Amino acid sequence: MKKVVVKKEVLERLKLYNPWIYNREIKEFPKNVKSGEIIEITSPKGEFLGIGYINPKSKITVRVLTFEREEINKQFFVNRIKKATEKREGIFKISNGVRIIHSEADELPGIIADYYDGYISLQINTAGMENLRNIILESIIDVLKPKAIIEKSDAKSRLAEGLETEEKVLYGYVPDNITITENGVKFKIDLISGQKTGFYLDQRANREKVSKYVKRGFKVLDLFSNTGGFGIYTALKGADFVKFVDISENAVSLINENLKLNNIESYEIKKADVFDFVKDELKSGLKYDMIVLDPPPFAKSKNEKEGALRGFKYLILNSLKLLNDNGYLAVFSCSHHITYEDLINVTLDALKDTKIKTQYIEYLTQDLDHPYIINIPSTLYLKGFILQKVR
Repeated sequence: MKKVVVKKEVLERLKLYNPWIYNREIKEFPKNVKSGEIIEITSPKGEFLGIGYINPKSKITVRVLTFEREEINKQFFVNRIKKATEKREGIFKISNGVRIIHSEADELPGIIADYYDGYISLQINTAGMENLRNIILESIIDVLKPKAIIEKSDAKSRLAEGLETEEKVLYGYVPDNITITENGVKFKIDLISGQKTGFYLDQRANREKVSKYVKRGFKVLDLFSNTGGFGIYTALKGADFVKFVDISENAVSLINENLKLNNIESYEIKKADVFDFVKDELKSGLKYDMIVLDPPPFAKSKNEKEGALRGFKYLILNSLKLLNDNGYLAVFSCSHHITYEDLINVTLDALKDTKIKTQYIEYLTQDLDHPYIINIPSTLYLKGFILQKVR
């Protein structure tokens, strides 16, 4: 096995079990190394640090698979998948839609796998895992015994790794729609043409937490509603009326299906750009008792952060104007480049401009099947909070 020698400055991070090594942190590259090749990682003094895979084309050049001396074979993956599944036993009691593998957070960097009532939506996003594709698939089939596996790999991530992307069924047969249940709420999942791996499972706990503040008579606005999760929860908790807004034709279609599944009748769906919608809604004079603001990642890189925060300020400022006194605003960001402090500061800027006062109610983050490993800061990506508009 070829060896990578890392610089002194990365030793502390590796000893905290952070699995990323950047190009600038490598002291010596092995000769003639291939993209995705399994390598041993050592300190400048020759101390064993771990085993991982390397990709000279990638900014994150080495990803550690294990900090122990062990073979990277089928049994390695079987053990990791079993461990990840056992960690999620509690979630399986409330839902048959669960993220089974969450990349670095489950010690399988480059793999994401979501389970939907026996169907697996799989991402293989790095060259190292691409090279191990066959044993990964065999291990998933042996451990999880799925009805089918569909590949929904992240095109942008694979491009950065020098890989092409193709969405296709890898095993079994995937129907056009699958129905899952979480906390007694039903959702249709479109694995063939839906976004990402099929559904935003990371918001499961937050859908429940936000909806518990709903009272009879509430009018709710669900912005960037995707397939309608937050709005449907609030309707089932007693909201009188819910308005859903999303620009995606596919999302709007699934909102309709999910409303029928849950026997919800008092609603309106708007296919629109949320920024344009909010501006027009202010002119209408309509007000809401709860607004959920759950946009897609505005900042996929550090360079996009400033523009993302401007977008958040616009949306928060205008959502507060659309909110009745004592109404609730739930705000989320799914970019790890934006911190809780960033969201609080941009909210403060919006409050200065509107002269509105709010009370903090609750901080929110990703559900437990998307683990946040403190040793790996990047695994905390979903941040949110609930505010109440006070007089």
